Amino acid sequence: MKQIALELLFHLLGIGAASGLVYEDNQVHIISDNSTYFYHYNLEQQHLYKTSLSSDNLSEENIYKAAKPDYESITTDGVNYYIFGSGSKPNRIKLVEVNRLTNEVLSENELDILYDSMKSFANLSDEDFNIEGVIYDNDLWYFFNRGNGPKGANGIFVVKGNNILNDFQITYTPIKLPKLNKVQTSFTDAIKVEDKIYFLAAAEDGKSTYADGEIKGTILGRINTSKLKIEKTLTISNTHKFEGITLYSQEGNNLEFLLCEDPDNDENKSGIYKLSIKN
Repeated sequence: MKQIALELLFHLLGIGAASGLVYEDNQVHIISDNSTYFYHYNLEQQHLYKTSLSSDNLSEENIYKAAKPDYESITTDGVNYYIFGSGSKPNRIKLVEVNRLTNEVLSENELDILYDSMKSFANLSDEDFNIEGVIYDNDLWYFFNRGNGPKGANGIFVVKGNNILNDFQITYTPIKLPKLNKVQTSFTDAIKVEDKIYFLAAAEDGKSTYADGEIKGTILGRINTSKLKIEKTLTISNTHKFEGITLYSQEGNNLEFLLCEDPDNDENKSGIYKLSIKN
């Protein structure tokens, strides 16, 4: 990562607290941590629409903090989307499976067995558990725990098995992330490109998986998947908290990502940014 450039592409009105996104077929698909809608923005038509993430179609927006499902992670296996609650509270453990072509909800399940097993395996308290990014790669699931709790436990769970609801094996690797503006960074999302993982980690001046702290910026990092070791990190902003990353284009060693921002305010709009990297 020799050179980087960050630019704001557009704001999406009507979406607050964007927390994850996937780019496919000239559309950006976005989740929000205080909504039970799944948002879709057609870049060519500049049209935003939404579908319900509830099987009963009774979705809500701008849900107050204590009741929100806290959807923080989205990934795809090329057939369906998988949307995950953070697990930071008992009401934030839902997994929603969505058809990638029709956006129809296929299943809703609770991840209590998986999340409790993760906490037990890694010796993490409820206050230190907060899943903010998930990657699906063939038969492996990578879960990124955000270390914004009292223990500062940034780490990667790798899960494999017949299914992630009740038949799986877990490994856990603690990850030491750098500080930014004298504040510890913590994972907010990640994506795999070839044999590398590119991740976002934000600095918030606080020690809580529940309460927001003062934003001190975001870094981008790269991890070698064979050893789960950080190869490099770069500061991409000293003022923004980016919570979602998706691959936009790849040409040789040049990569372009789309990022979504959660500014932790009451404004009902989300910024979509383009991050260009020359390796």
